[in-house]
Amino acid sequence: MARQQQDVDELFDVKNAFYVGNYQQAINEAQNVNPSSPMVSLQRDSLLYRSYIAQGNFRIVLQELRSADPMLQPLKSLVEYLSPDANKPAIVADIDTRVAKGTELTNEVFLIVAATIYYHEENYEAALKILHGAEALELRAFTLQCLLAMNRPDLARKQLKALQDIEDDSTLTQLAQAWLNLAQGGPGVQDAHYSIMELAERLGALGAGPAAVGAAAAASRGMWEEAEQMLTEAQARAPQQPELLLGLAVTAAHSGKPPEVSSRYLDQLLDSHPEHPFTKEYNAKANEFKRVAAQYEPSVAS
Repeated sequence: MARQQQDVDELFDVKNAFYVGNYQQAINEAQNVNPSSPMVSLQRDSLLYRSYIAQGNFRIVLQELRSADPMLQPLKSLVEYLSPDANKPAIVADIDTRVAKGTELTNEVFLIVAATIYYHEENYEAALKILHGAEALELRAFTLQCLLAMNRPDLARKQLKALQDIEDDSTLTQLAQAWLNLAQGGPGVQDAHYSIMELAERLGALGAGPAAVGAAAAASRGMWEEAEQMLTEAQARAPQQPELLLGLAVTAAHSGKPPEVSSRYLDQLLDSHPEHPFTKEYNAKANEFKRVAAQYEPSVAS
């Protein structure tokens, strides 16, 4: 059986809202917490600022970090990395240097920031290296995400077992199981779908990540209208979120809508997220097609 927590978690509602991507709710809950210790205060502020970062509200975070606990300062690097026109190579190089020095590797905030930046860079090996041996539930769940991104569901299953041994009924464990079930396909898709629906019933509105997982599971079962509904509800709270735009483009194409509806979602994704992996791959394929097509153009006009 999973180990039972002995103390009430003061940040239970904050964490749950954050984990399911309901960032405004996480902010609201965090601002209502009266922490009983400096450690709880630090954890609350970390979740609060990371929620603002997820919303794109960078100025608030940068202003408050000026007088915040030193343990929270790594969040500045995450803000800089995610900001428009960021000098990402320089930021990644700085993270590499700090990881090599090792002085910040006992700070969970730094581990989260460094792993997030490496994940965005698709350098999953580097992310796994700094997450190795981490005990915190969130860091273990992040490890599982990296393993799935590397197409290693076998290792991800072992990580899920570790999560279940720690706290099998937690929101993060439930999400991790849904990620793994969806990645494996087959009968697991239905389980992933049910897991996300249960989270929605228990916690209310889902953010972009869980909604995209639930929609992908529903779509895999041929339930296109339900998939579209999940994505549309999440998009009302995050209109420019790339995974939602991509999912809506796919569901529109499969639910009998006019072709221009799907094209609008796709164009919105390509225009608003030029650095997204899908956009990069799409543009690369489009350019390759143009190059090949040019070889077959008539050399003399007819």
